[in-house]
Amino acid sequence: MTRSARSLAGRSVIVTGAARGIGYGIAEVLAAAGARVVILDLDGDQAIRAAADLSNAGAEAIGVEADVTITGSVESALATTLDRFGNVDGLVNNAGLIRMASVLDVTEDDWRLHYDVNLHSVFLVSRLVARAMIEHGTGGSIVNVASNAGKVGYPNMAAYNATKAGVISLTRSLASEWAEHDINVNCVCPGGVDTPMLDGVAAWLAEKFGGEPTDLHSQMVPAQLGRHVQPVEVGRVVAFLLSDDAAIIRGQAINTDGGDTPY
Repeated sequence: MTRSARSLAGRSVIVTGAARGIGYGIAEVLAAAGARVVILDLDGDQAIRAAADLSNAGAEAIGVEADVTITGSVESALATTLDRFGNVDGLVNNAGLIRMASVLDVTEDDWRLHYDVNLHSVFLVSRLVARAMIEHGTGGSIVNVASNAGKVGYPNMAAYNATKAGVISLTRSLASEWAEHDINVNCVCPGGVDTPMLDGVAAWLAEKFGGEPTDLHSQMVPAQLGRHVQPVEVGRVVAFLLSDDAAIIRGQAINTDGGDTPY
């Protein structure tokens, strides 16, 4: 059986930051396609609950607590995954955060936090998982969740923009370095996905500039799509990129923002 987007049966996939939001939407799609899903999240209790929800729906899933910015924590989570499933076939680096602030106002601590969570974690988790894939000898696929903010450069979110641009660049580097090991690496670039993170952005804008959060939330609807992108819609693209059907797509940054970004 090929690793198609319609059937990832028996493939073990780690999804970071998957206890909620886009990550959970991705996990839902992968589980429905037959993947064995590892929900890796800093919130261990919520990760376990999310995995239980997938398991109750008939999937094979486990929740693992881990801090993706700390090597030892990721190593422990990877060991748990290998003990349970024997190998890792896929990785989705989804964990991320945003703290709105202008360049003049952002604190150095918040700048470093964006780097650690949004970019350093992708390097750290990808390298550890790739080593396991190489040792196993069967290759694999990695999909990083970047953002159209890494291409556009929105105001009041420079730390987020810069780190997501870094994810796009790192994706290309990993794809070129690991092709010889049959590890395919791509990234997706969502925009305003209907998640609590988007709610937080709308609330910050309302507090900073005035207006109602619900109105500002509506203003962030992609014009071409006419509604907000849903987490599972990003998940479907991720599932495709993890599959053999995407073998000719390598090192790419695929926009999943409802048409907001034309490049």
